[in-house]
Amino acid sequence: MRADRLLRLLLLLQNRGRMTAPELAAELEVSVRTVYRDVEALGASGVPVVADRGPAGGYRLMEGYRTRLTGLTDAEAGSLFLVGAPGPARDLGLGAVSATARLKLSAALPAPLAERAGSVRDRFHLDTPAWFREADPVPHLEAVARAVWEQRVLRAHYRRWSGEVHRELHPLGLVLKAGIWYVVARAEETVRTYRVSRFLAVDVPGATFERPAGFDLAGYWEESSRRMEAATRQGTARLRISPRARKLLPMRFGAAGTRAVEGAGPPDGDGWVRVELAVEAGSVAVGDLLALGAEAEVLDPPALREALARTVALLADRYGRPDAP
Repeated sequence: MRADRLLRLLLLLQNRGRMTAPELAAELEVSVRTVYRDVEALGASGVPVVADRGPAGGYRLMEGYRTRLTGLTDAEAGSLFLVGAPGPARDLGLGAVSATARLKLSAALPAPLAERAGSVRDRFHLDTPAWFREADPVPHLEAVARAVWEQRVLRAHYRRWSGEVHRELHPLGLVLKAGIWYVVARAEETVRTYRVSRFLAVDVPGATFERPAGFDLAGYWEESSRRMEAATRQGTARLRISPRARKLLPMRFGAAGTRAVEGAGPPDGDGWVRVELAVEAGSVAVGDLLALGAEAEVLDPPALREALARTVALLADRYGRPDAP
């Protein structure tokens, strides 16, 4: 473990030039005292680390020195797909490995390409979680990830909407969608998707399994997402919406809202337009449409319009009463 940290320290100094002890400590996630000890260890092993004193000082490598220890280990190579997503890498237990892989790549690049890569990192950042929602707690994610990587059977205690179940899974892959981790797994000869935060306990007994020949994780996820959207948005509502609601619809309903706005009819005298919006069934559609407030009016179907009217009347009665003492 310390050898890996010393290599990261060496590569940091080679790639970034002079760095202070606190800066190195922050990058390596250790104390400043540990940095001092590690710098001494590098010097004792023959690495020419120069300590510059004063307010603008820090540690740097002697001019012209470059290490050639830039070969990637199996774990580092496997983490390369996460080098632009430090949060997910940490979730999977690959934070340090991914950071070392990134440093090795930078050290191995010619100076112009390394500078170009640094410019990309400075200008583009991938932030996977959705707005205004805390990330799911995923205490079993590392165990699930190991089972995926090693093709090991996973015994899971899982919480779903209808209650708790126990499943023996063959985990085929992990997907991060809007800050939520899902595992795609085969259970009883059927491939299904499970939300990792709903695992209450997992056990990896050691048995292995064979992956289905030709299984394509990305293809499965795309098709599964299409099926889920088709299954949930089975109804169509005809709405009359205000200019403000035209902006809100894509934000509230995603692609379905965008399609509705793009197919809107001509504005009336008040600037309102009529649209057709794919909605979920029953109370879900009522709750979704209430979020538009007075900026929208449901015209059809009559059952949805009546359900909204009942809900609005109930709210008006509730909030029209005098304040409770």
